[in-house]
Formats: sequence, structure tokens, C-alpha cells
Amino acid sequence: MKHIITALGALAMTTTLAQAGGIDRSGQDVGILFEKGRIVELSFGNVTPNVKGTDVLGNKIGNVADSFIQGSIGFKADINDKLSYAVILDAPFAADIEYGGSPAATMLGGTTATANSTALTGLLRYKFDDRTSVYGGLRLQQASAHIDLRGLAYGGLNGYSVDLGTDNKVGYVVGAAYEIPDIALRVALTYNSEIEHNFDTVETVGPFPFGVGKTKVKTPQSVNLDFQSGIAKDTLVFGSVRWADWSSFTLNPASFTAVSPGGLIDLEDTVTYTLGIGRKFNETWSGAFSLTYEDKANPLVSPLAPTNGFFGATIAGVYTKDNMKITAGINYTHLGDAKPETGTPDVARADFTGNDAVGVGVKVAFTF
Repeated sequence: MKHIITALGALAMTTTLAQAGGIDRSGQDVGILFEKGRIVELSFGNVTPNVKGTDVLGNKIGNVADSFIQGSIGFKADINDKLSYAVILDAPFAADIEYGGSPAATMLGGTTATANSTALTGLLRYKFDDRTSVYGGLRLQQASAHIDLRGLAYGGLNGYSVDLGTDNKVGYVVGAAYEIPDIALRVALTYNSEIEHNFDTVETVGPFPFGVGKTKVKTPQSVNLDFQSGIAKDTLVFGSVRWADWSSFTLNPASFTAVSPGGLIDLEDTVTYTLGIGRKFNETWSGAFSLTYEDKANPLVSPLAPTNGFFGATIAGVYTKDNMKITAGINYTHLGDAKPETGTPDVARADFTGNDAVGVGVKVAFTF
């Protein structure tokens, strides 16, 4: 029963969809470290956002957020009674935004943002006793991005593009956990360091070169607090709190900031809360239900991350047979209303209301 918390593992990518406008994708989960014995996990999810609005000229803006697939692979094994390790491959941050419409007749038509990342994390966990442990390791992260600014909202920068070439950098993870096995209690606190990339950068305006150089971008530091506890026979309550330092995430290509000091993107810190309950029905079937909430911040948001807070619900079922466990579930998330803005001071260019997202996920785990 103590491991029913993994019932939502396959859906992490769906419940974190709306964090920082959909950039924070995986939640950087390290829960595999607490599984028993040797285990391999494969997770797959598909998310379909619906992010629409109207610009200040009255033009309808169709869905700007493409559906995306999220996956991860993890392996964990024990070295001895005290020491274990895990290796996790995931995609922690990504974006895929595209505004339809003519750049010459709409406020944001033709604006796009594409970002991709892949992270390989290696972790070691040391158990002082059955209750207390510490863990940590290194994370190798690869990232790249491309942005096009289009539409009347950008004035003279309508037609600007920037390409950030692939870059690899290393960060770290540290954490500690306290457990009471008899009641399936576990509290784990994990710190993920920021990772500073230094991208080869090419800037253009229309067909004309605008600048070539380097751009430093920090993916945010974050803190995850995860907890679970048995509250009755075969029943578990679980939850998490995740803080991410998105206010330190800036994108300031040299030529762009020379003419527009505000930079390309401006985000606020996020705190995301999850609370759920799990139930073991028999030796084969378990289920879980959770709610996830992220508070709204300033409704004036970057057009490249056009959401503002969210509220979501996830339901999952777990099938266990011998050394195999299959988790499947679905998530529905209501996305907060937002007003994409440009300029300094900020000027709203569109209004996004009534948006949502649906995600489905599957996780397959084998112990051996």
C-alpha cells in the first residue's frame, strides 16, 4: 500500500502542464528512489491544451498551444542495505506556442515559441536507518529554443526571430526524507539547482541579420516537498508542494535587449499544490484521485506563456500482477484567464478566457 503514491506518476506531465504557461513539464520527480528493490519504470503521456482568445482588435485567436507527448524512463537498484541509486531520463522544460493570423493585420499573428530540453539525472540515496535518509546527484541537461515575434503588438520588432542552439550544462539535486514504514508515512524534501545555459544565438529581423553571439539562460531552481501517510487500512493520503523560481528565468539576446530592455520573456514564481487519496481495493487493483492547484498571479502575461494559474483533477487506476505494475489515468485542468502583453510598461494585447487541457498517461513498472 505504501507505494500507491506512484499511481499518479504517469500523469505528472499532465498535472504540471500549466505551470509557468506550460514550460514546466515533468515536475522533476525523484519518487523512484523510494521504491523497493530493483525497478525500471517507463512513463508516457499525451496532453491536449485548448488555449484560445481574442486580441484587442477583435480578431479571434485559435488554439495557440499544440498537443504534446511527454515521456520518461527511470531505473533504481540497491547497492547494499544502506545505499541505493537511480537514473532518470526526462524532459523537464518545453514550450510549443503558435499564434495564427496575419502579422500585418492581427496583434500577435505568426508569433511562435519552441523550446525543448532533455535531462539525465543520476542519484544516490543513503539510509541512516529505516526512517532517515539523504540523497543527491547530478543532472545533465540539454536545451534549445527558437522564437518568432510577429504581429502589430511588436511594432518595429514585428519580424524578429532568435535561434538558441543546443547547449549542454550540469546542475545538481539534493534532498532528505523521513519515513515511518509501519504507517506508510514519508516526507521528502528535494532541491533542484538552477542550470545556466550559454546558447549560441542568431538574431534576425525578416531576412536581415540582427546579431550573432551568446545568450545566458537559467532554467529555474525549484523545491519539491512530497508527503504521504496511511490514514486507514488500505487507504493513503498524499500530496506535494512545488516552488519554482521562474522570476529568475530571463531571455535577453543582446541585440534585442539593446532596443527593448524588458527582454523577451518575464515570468513570476509559481507554487503548485497537490492533494490526493489512494485506495487499495485488492491485491490486483488500486486507485487514486488528486486535485492540483496553482494560484493566479499578474494577469498580464508573456504571449509566449499565455496562461495564469490552474486547477486540475486526476483519476488513476493501478493494476498489479506479479512483478509488473501498470498505471493509467486521465487529468482535466482548467487554465486561468490571462492577458498576453507587450511593451514597457506592459500593455494587454489579447484576452484569453475559458481555457483548459486534457491529459492521459500510462506508466509501466517492472521489478526484478
